[in-house]
Amino acid sequence: MKSIFFRENIFEILNHIEEAIQIIDEKGRILYFNKSAKELDELGREKIIGRHILEVYPSLNHDTSTLIQVMQTGSPIYEKEQMFINYKGNKITTINTSIPIKEKGRIKGAIEISRNITHVRKMTEKITDLQTKLYSENDNPKKNNERAKYTFIDIIGQNRKMAKLKATALRASNTSSPVLIYGETGTGKELLVQSIHNASPRKNKPFIAQNCAALPSNLLEGILFGTVKGGFTGAEDRKGLFELANGGTLFLDEINSMPLELQAKMLRVLQDGSIRRVGSTKTIDVNVRVITATNTEPEQAIDEKIMRKDLYYRLAVINLKIPVLRERKDDIPLLIEFFIDKYNKELGNDVEGIEDDALDILMKYDWPGNVRELEHVIQGVLALEDTDTIKKEHLPYQFEKYKNEINKDEDIRPLNSAVESLEKNIIKEALKKTDRNITKTAELISIPRQTLQYKMKKYGL
Repeated sequence: MKSIFFRENIFEILNHIEEAIQIIDEKGRILYFNKSAKELDELGREKIIGRHILEVYPSLNHDTSTLIQVMQTGSPIYEKEQMFINYKGNKITTINTSIPIKEKGRIKGAIEISRNITHVRKMTEKITDLQTKLYSENDNPKKNNERAKYTFIDIIGQNRKMAKLKATALRASNTSSPVLIYGETGTGKELLVQSIHNASPRKNKPFIAQNCAALPSNLLEGILFGTVKGGFTGAEDRKGLFELANGGTLFLDEINSMPLELQAKMLRVLQDGSIRRVGSTKTIDVNVRVITATNTEPEQAIDEKIMRKDLYYRLAVINLKIPVLRERKDDIPLLIEFFIDKYNKELGNDVEGIEDDALDILMKYDWPGNVRELEHVIQGVLALEDTDTIKKEHLPYQFEKYKNEINKDEDIRPLNSAVESLEKNIIKEALKKTDRNITKTAELISIPRQTLQYKMKKYGL
């Protein structure tokens, strides 16, 4: 077993790891870097090994290099964003975990594991620039409101819980109070948020949505609050989403995924009504209605310490919970009808409805993916099947259990029906043997002639 951990084997293993890995000694000289680090830096081994870390990365300094910081403090740094410019002039953004290497309490060097997120940062900057252009240069209120296209009429459902939710949300739309929405994945949180915005006095102002789990936490701060040129390596003057949403609504989905230190800054924005761009000392006043959503029970998120309690109280001035589909199954027929109509138009189909057996299966299912899953099922059937009616055999694999249950039920026929079927077959065979002679047939099966004639009429024989 020990032979596996020879020095050469370890370095060979590290070369096949996707993350970039670098090791420096106590003087800051590079001792090792793997293949991914070489691709990141675009420099060969002979130009890096033995050189000081700041010599290889001149855009960094003692304060911005995470490797130098852990050497100075002796404490590890986890998941910290670092931007640098390599020798070819390319901006590189990484998420670094840097750990000091100690021997008998003395720092002998440090190791750093870096995840390249350059493409993610470029993408988010492009999106932010496009949003800035859209909301800064376009004075047409209808154009500004294009992203918030749904209203309360688009929320399908007559279930009591849904009716109460829509009534409460409609009242909430007339205020500027923060709203916190809890709902499982697929329940339609953004649909509800857009409806609130479009029924509010802010309906002609910007509506901007951001999923807090869709970006590395280190990028999220700059996206929300903006950046200033020179604030950090490679930073440019950019408005954040709070500035872009000024006067309108900012929807932050999966707020429970936001790191705690950023939640503290969110709390200050809600308290003071002002933001500060990353790297700036200047505050900017903003008038934004914040609506947030979580797919985790808020109380559970607080208990697990992934949501600050004080932020929760600020966000949940109005607290709405979207019922899951399994709690409002009486809405399933309505939703099916809506989705059939929607995808008939989109796919050019002419599906008229759904058979009872197929509907029974959909009513029995628990719908872990909620309304979104139901929509995808109907969309899939209409896309793949050439039919005018959705039948049980058209439903996808997750419904096999329920199909089998229905098939078993079909195998067990009602007693009366089974007896009549058997009786009909016996009379039919007897008539064939007697060449349809009524008297002989009655004698053959031992029933009165009049009874035979009645049954022949009954069974259409």
